[in-house]
This record gives sequence, C-alpha cells and structure tokens, in this order.
Amino acid sequence: MDHRLDAFAAAPDAINAMRKLEGYVANCGIEHSLYELVKIRASQINGCAFCIHMHTTDARAGGETDERMHLLSAWRESPLFTPRERAALAWTEALTRIADTHAPDADYEEARKHFTDEELVKLTLMIGSINVWNRIAIGFRKLHPVGDDAGLAAQA
Repeated sequence: MDHRLDAFAAAPDAINAMRKLEGYVANCGIEHSLYELVKIRASQINGCAFCIHMHTTDARAGGETDERMHLLSAWRESPLFTPRERAALAWTEALTRIADTHAPDADYEEARKHFTDEELVKLTLMIGSINVWNRIAIGFRKLHPVGDDAGLAAQA
C-alpha cells in the first residue's frame, strides 16, 4: 500500500484544528479507558490499521488488557465490559455506521442511562473525532509502524 499524502504537511492549520478537538475529547472527563475502547472499536469498524495500532498501544500503556482488546469486536458476547462501556460501544457502532443505523432510539436510550447529557455530547464528539482521523489515515494510506518502527512506537 502506497502512502498517498501527508495531511499534516499539506494542511497544518486543518490538522491543528483536529488536534485541538482531539485534545479536548481526550481530556473531557470521560474515563481514559473508555476513550481508548471507543477509538479502537470505531477504528475496527472502519478498518483503520494505523488508528487500531495507535489506540491499542495507548490502551495497553494505560493498563487495558489484551484480553479485552482481543474481544472488543465481540463485546456483545463477552461479560468483560461494564454496562457503561456497552452503552458507549453501542453508541459508537451506531454513529460510526450512521448511514445504516440512523442512530437507533434503543442505543440512544441505553446511552442516556449511563451518561449525563453533557457526557453524551462529549462521547459523541469523541466518536466523531476518531471517525475523522480514520478517514484521514485510510484516505491518505497512512501506514502504522512496522518491524523496528513498531517497537519504537510502543516505547514512545
């Protein structure tokens, strides 16, 4: 797969705007473990290898278990996720697949049981931001670290 474009070099103001949004959602008060699960799950759905690599590395560094990350794509069938995480993951899937799901009422109502109105807006921005990053990485064919680069990225 050939890298198409360095979005960071081509449009630094645009990427800096995204970085500001990302900085906000990363520190908005939603627990970091949930932030990473949302980022990984949306990236799995979108097939973004770069973002899956980044967020599994970050999640592991933050104490997330490999077992939960391996089972994330099957979270509905696993008892390892809390009701709050399940509600966030359902909302993540609904919004990531918005053209197909149209954000079902059932997913929204379940999310409302576990998140305040403010948290639900923050969670929605979090989901939106990873979907933008996925589109940047996939669209411009940003390659995840491989080989020696992967070891260096894990140490960073």
